[in-house]
Amino acid sequence: MNGIRTLATAGRVLRQLSHDPRSIALMLVAPSLLVGLFAWLFSDQEGVFDQFGGAILALFPFVVMFLITSITTLRERRSGTLERLMTTPLGKADFILGYALAFGLMATLQALVTVTFAVTVCGLEVEGALWQLGLVAVVDAILGTALGLLASAFAQTEFQAVQFMPVLVFPQIILGGLFMPRDSMPEVLSAISDWLPLSHAIDAVNAVAADDAGWELYRPLLIVAAFAVGALVLASLTLRRRTP
Repeated sequence: MNGIRTLATAGRVLRQLSHDPRSIALMLVAPSLLVGLFAWLFSDQEGVFDQFGGAILALFPFVVMFLITSITTLRERRSGTLERLMTTPLGKADFILGYALAFGLMATLQALVTVTFAVTVCGLEVEGALWQLGLVAVVDAILGTALGLLASAFAQTEFQAVQFMPVLVFPQIILGGLFMPRDSMPEVLSAISDWLPLSHAIDAVNAVAADDAGWELYRPLLIVAAFAVGALVLASLTLRRRTP
């Protein structure tokens, strides 16, 4: 029965999204546009996009899914929808897993669209297999979904949900290894970056770019997946029925 309730929740979320073209455009189109802008910006500098494009693919889906998931979940709580659902046999775990499943499917679609656009339109070249690059993008977008669900449990307004970005997102962007190799950072910052999931997502992208298969790729992917699962567990434990 729990599985049925989870699937029902996921189906409801997907139906709601189907009536919200702006959110769909933000999830499916915005990351590709940002990747395209980045590629265009460095189009006259040979090799720059190939060097940083993979990491950008890990970054943009993560940020977009964090925003969409946190704001959408918060709206459910503020509108009283979650409170009404909790009068049914639906539990907090069913709600969180249903949302994670629905947005996980959207994250998968988003990652496939973005990777395809980056490779076919922007000309991104990687040494590894394209399906591996897609896998990293999917896992990273799911991480953004999980952290968005966790942030929504603590925010009281949509503005507060966005304010969680400086806490949960920006430090990961700065310390993730996009701007500077993590082993070149000051020792304290390098140690902090080891505990940030986006750092390992970028490590996985770099492994694909260098055609390093095996443990070099799947170790950081497993770490990112573990962070996502942990965020979902915390979200289910801290979810409130309604925002005061």
